[in-house]
Amino acid sequence: MIDISLVMLGAGSSTRFGLATKKQWLRTGDTPLWLKATKNISSNYNFKEIIVVSNECEYMSKFDSNIKFIQGGATRQDSLKNALNHINSDYVMVSDIARIDIPQSLIKRLIDDANLADCIVPVLKVSDTAVYGDSYINRDELKRIQTPQLSKTKLLKQALNSDKIYTDDSSAIAAIGGKVWYVSGDERARKLTYKDDLKLINLKPPSSDIFCGNGFDVHAFCDGDYLSLGGIKVPFNKAFKAHSDGDVAIHALCDAILGAASAPDIGQLFPDNDMKFKGIDSKILLERSVEFVRSVGFDIVNVDLTIICEQPKISPYKDEMAKILADVMKLSRFRVNIKATTSEKLGFTGRGEGVAVIANANLKYFDWTRL
Repeated sequence: MIDISLVMLGAGSSTRFGLATKKQWLRTGDTPLWLKATKNISSNYNFKEIIVVSNECEYMSKFDSNIKFIQGGATRQDSLKNALNHINSDYVMVSDIARIDIPQSLIKRLIDDANLADCIVPVLKVSDTAVYGDSYINRDELKRIQTPQLSKTKLLKQALNSDKIYTDDSSAIAAIGGKVWYVSGDERARKLTYKDDLKLINLKPPSSDIFCGNGFDVHAFCDGDYLSLGGIKVPFNKAFKAHSDGDVAIHALCDAILGAASAPDIGQLFPDNDMKFKGIDSKILLERSVEFVRSVGFDIVNVDLTIICEQPKISPYKDEMAKILADVMKLSRFRVNIKATTSEKLGFTGRGEGVAVIANANLKYFDWTRL
């Protein structure tokens, strides 16, 4: 058995995919596609190191403790170089997370031919007539390059130590005089690039589970003439003492949404010792929280908030708050509910020293089968 590490590249933004959810975070059952793709390749070979390159490393680490997660770079090449810094095996196999269902027979062909060249590459023939510019060219001379590709680690590191951008490993190794060897590719190793590609890949739909999260936040009063609450300005003879605008309702709501996705809370995502969040409109924090959970594969089902205070009276503003929050989250008004109560003169809210808010949110997996 030769000494191989596996690198799965998944730090792209999925802009060509055209959905709020990144393709690597679509679910089949409960499994995100990045994890399915990684386990599919690694299931029948004892790789020395398994590395996933991503921009959501901390969040991904909750799914599998046996994988090493490395922060991605600005380009594919930068991301791969970041991963290679953590690899000392003789060989490295590099694949795209977007190739979900690579057959084990293809993996075996790459490994069996490892000693034949510096980079072993799966290729497919071109069966259609081919034109370059205005010229017809011999399709028998064309090859469609796939991943994974198996390379000698030291040579790949050397090849990528260049200002030139390469779209795959084989072109980088060929550019420094390395030998490339082709093996038969497989149509099943197709790359998921556009949302219509989902129709060509045999995947089970996402599970129908519902995920519940809750959030709680409090803010004390200070001198002022309005409260930022529920996304609006509520007239009052006080303001909230806070690093941001102090919108306690939105802060609790963000934590409920993030909690349902098992994501970091707003204190981690938007720390109160970071000056870029000083005085920030909390609707921006809500928008970013919603964007995050949607990007990692969730849809919001509904949210429910309870605002607890003696003063000011919340009832006249509940509907306006719900409309604003629904607009920020891109939900129907029906899916946003706001209630208000007092604490019967008990505690700090009962003494009129501040406001507390309890929020709940329900999420479900984005159902890509309905596209």
